[in-house]
Amino acid sequence: MAIFNKKEEKKETKKPVAKRKAAPVKEKKAIKPKSDAGANLTKAPGRIIKAPVITEKAVKMTMQNAYVFEVAMDATKNDVKTAVRALYKVDPVKVNMVRKNPRAYVARFRNRRGVKSGIKKAYVFLKKGEKIDLA
Repeated sequence: MAIFNKKEEKKETKKPVAKRKAAPVKEKKAIKPKSDAGANLTKAPGRIIKAPVITEKAVKMTMQNAYVFEVAMDATKNDVKTAVRALYKVDPVKVNMVRKNPRAYVARFRNRRGVKSGIKKAYVFLKKGEKIDLA
């Protein structure tokens, strides 16, 4: 008959819990570029854009104001945009990213196995009239 018990239940007093102070979060310091073009980058623009890709397809794409670059694996579209602004002084309209995964292969002689390293490419599209001199 505990359900119908009319006696007052003991009130429990809760002790105030001491709040812990949050540890200060260490933020990545942005590298200061020479101009404001790459102000929000966590890496230097030269480390984000490794090299331009010079292939037959990439050269044809330059006629339509699209350029192909090999970029760092952890680079984002915004990183690439700001790096292109800082390095080449042009304003990209859009950036597309393609990731090529590493793949295993067998060499043609002695049946040796190898791994072809993966890369990340960025297709950078510019406004009409703007150009990047890759030479």
